[in-house]
Amino acid sequence: MKNGDFKGILPLIIFLALYMFTGVSTESFENMPLMIGIFIACVIALCMNKKGEKISFDKKVAIFCEGAGDSTLILMVIIFMLAGAFYGIAGSMHAVDSVSNLGLSLLPSNMVLPGIFAIACLLSFAMGTSMGTVAALAPIAIDIAQKTDSSVALLCGIVVGGSMFGDNLSFISDTTIAATRTQEISMKSKFKANILIVLPAVIINIILLALQPINTSQMNTASYDFDVVNLLPYLLVIVLSLIGLDVLKVMTLGVLSGLVIGLLHKDFTLVSSMKIIHDGMMGMQDMAIIAIFVGGLVAIMKYLGGIDWLLHNLTKGVKTRRGAEFSIAALVSLLDIATTNNTISIIAAGPLARDIAEKFGISRSRTASILDLFSSAFNGLLPYAGQLLVVAGLAGVSPVSIMPYNWYSMLMIVCGCASIGLQIPNIKDDIDAFDVEIEQEENEVNSMKEGVSPED
Repeated sequence: MKNGDFKGILPLIIFLALYMFTGVSTESFENMPLMIGIFIACVIALCMNKKGEKISFDKKVAIFCEGAGDSTLILMVIIFMLAGAFYGIAGSMHAVDSVSNLGLSLLPSNMVLPGIFAIACLLSFAMGTSMGTVAALAPIAIDIAQKTDSSVALLCGIVVGGSMFGDNLSFISDTTIAATRTQEISMKSKFKANILIVLPAVIINIILLALQPINTSQMNTASYDFDVVNLLPYLLVIVLSLIGLDVLKVMTLGVLSGLVIGLLHKDFTLVSSMKIIHDGMMGMQDMAIIAIFVGGLVAIMKYLGGIDWLLHNLTKGVKTRRGAEFSIAALVSLLDIATTNNTISIIAAGPLARDIAEKFGISRSRTASILDLFSSAFNGLLPYAGQLLVVAGLAGVSPVSIMPYNWYSMLMIVCGCASIGLQIPNIKDDIDAFDVEIEQEENEVNSMKEGVSPED
């Protein structure tokens, strides 16, 4: 492996330094939008030249565009858009409310805390977004805290922890999409490897919450209404994903099912549904554009020798697969701490992790699991990340006061490190499933180009 050139990662370092400095100095990390930070890094990279070699600006732009237009990356962007459309439709036809109320209606009074965590896990897995889960459940958790004289920070920490469960594992989570696409592995294969790592964390967290004393005598005997029909879009997405159907078909069917149910229930009209779908897609717009910028930036950094330098220094002291996995975990964790965005940290670390994994014989599904697990865990523990900021704002408490109660994210890190240290579980990649998925997508694209149906 080439030693590379440290100068090649300067654009990334400048971005991280600028982002962190702006956030700390202004006491708000929202003052430096990720897109602007990445754009600045891209401009700096395009102005640099490789050591001992100078090419025209046009050629560097061509390298950037080739990386930004990578087929895997563009497919990821399309999936992001479909996920946004699904979230918009599901919210408008009250699927989110139905999922929440179903869980609350089945919740025993002596299992309030574990129940809130379980509902957060279920909802985040169904929605595929930690932010949406926090926004939906935080008001309920705060109300329960007031009715039981419990710590608001404790209830908020439980919701954030449960929201990171789905962010890490959901088939429609942008982190899952990013992790599986950068490693070219099927979602089903990644899920099987990932769930075995975090399952002990889920069980331990439920036990700890069950042992936590809480006063339920003041809880109201309120009834929570839900419509079973409204659950169908989420059930459809989960079932179809588990049986291995192509992700584009899964998301499309999820959107269509929500659209039909919403129209039948008169939650919206056909015309207004177009606006709802558009707004949902626009919610993923920044993520999609940033992903494209990052793809181009990584291509320029690779040309400048920065990728080789990172790989050399990350692995020069590594002699075992265990050490390589820890280096991947460290890389994505540091990127997440710096950017407060687990999806972007996965997209940036993905190509590097892929190279490290190939060198040390690490399975793709395990690599994807490590990327997703550690980035999601740290994102749930950062007081300046969106999840804690939102729930803290709703609860009127400091984000720092909530951190100690997000036990699940802490347990995720512990279980992730234990999995690497013990080298378990040992699951083979389901490469065939990914190949079939890609073949289906390519056939659909080719069919559309030829003006015929994929089924013809």
